[in-house]
Amino acid sequence: MGISEGECPFRVKGMKKRRNYIFTNKKHSDKAIMSTILGIISTASLGIVIFLTYQRGGEAKTGYGVTGVLAAVFSLIGLALGLLTVREKENFRLFPVLGILFNAAALGILGLILYCGRM
Repeated sequence: MGISEGECPFRVKGMKKRRNYIFTNKKHSDKAIMSTILGIISTASLGIVIFLTYQRGGEAKTGYGVTGVLAAVFSLIGLALGLLTVREKENFRLFPVLGILFNAAALGILGLILYCGRM
């Protein structure tokens, strides 16, 4: 009734221990991580600007416009980095896809702000 060496006491009968390991040469690209970071910064800064403008009753300071321009530049650079790295086969796809999504969301928010401002 004792436990022999190398045997797990919590294993369900009939369940075999996996001994296969998958080794890969894939890595997370630095450009893809930078794309994701730029997208998060752009989206967060636009969200903060929208919130602060809402708190002031719709009156936006000049600095908020500068923030919008910088967010657009960051988003365009991040989108370009994400699109370049998503096509590389030797990299994982998590960070390029996240970067593309965050940067596209930031550009969409910026477009919506500009569209609503025209009304």
